[in-house]
Amino acid sequence: MRRRSHSAAAGPDAGWFAPAPPRVLAHRGLALEAPENTMLAFLKALAAGVAYLETDVHASADGVAIVSHDPDLRRVAGRDVRIDQLTAAELGRIDLGAGQTLPTLAEVLDAFPDARFNIDIKVAAASEPAARAIAEARAQHRVLVGSFDGRRRRSTLRRLDGVATSASSFAVVVAVVGAKLGIRWLVRRAVRDVDAVQVPLRVLRMRTTSARVIRAVHALGIEMHVWTINDPAVMRRLLDRGVDGIVTDRSDLALDVVRRRAAS
Repeated sequence: MRRRSHSAAAGPDAGWFAPAPPRVLAHRGLALEAPENTMLAFLKALAAGVAYLETDVHASADGVAIVSHDPDLRRVAGRDVRIDQLTAAELGRIDLGAGQTLPTLAEVLDAFPDARFNIDIKVAAASEPAARAIAEARAQHRVLVGSFDGRRRRSTLRRLDGVATSASSFAVVVAVVGAKLGIRWLVRRAVRDVDAVQVPLRVLRMRTTSARVIRAVHALGIEMHVWTINDPAVMRRLLDRGVDGIVTDRSDLALDVVRRRAAS
């Protein structure tokens, strides 16, 4: 099992897991008055007080890591073309609104040197360029790499040293089942090489945030983050239950919940 590095320091050089939880992860930035996954959305999240930016990476036709959740431009730009059909330069000219385009991962890491990033590798072709962008930015200490697919996650990690990582989908299912059945070795095996388990509220109709599951994850020194939570009441319940992080489209509301809990 991987071991997380903790420090009392709060700067990005202290590592992804400093400062202490709870953590608010801005899902694709704060896209209230900005297109998602853009420089403006990330800037708005950081201006609100967020320390963690959640984002997604695809690969352009010329092998550059591009920040985008979708594999194509239909939803965000109304264009029937895939990310991997255009070069990074061409993608950089796509108008997403509010003066924003699709940034490269390198540009985002450079623009926000004090932010910590939670990066979802969306396709196999993005593994190498994402790892290259992270290494060239010397951002290993402030990046957590995840992917729904375990092979993509491991492919990216093999190219990097000292990067935090979260469990892929199959490992999450196995860990939840093991925790619910009280099979500790199964939970340990499922998450043996990760630093965090990032989950929706349910997998295969099983609740992921029961006290038993959270205890089993914490017993291994691993954090649990839950996505995508936009209701403050649900945020409060999850934090009271012991989850370590909230992945949310409404990081402004989540920050308020965290601050109020700290003050009470």
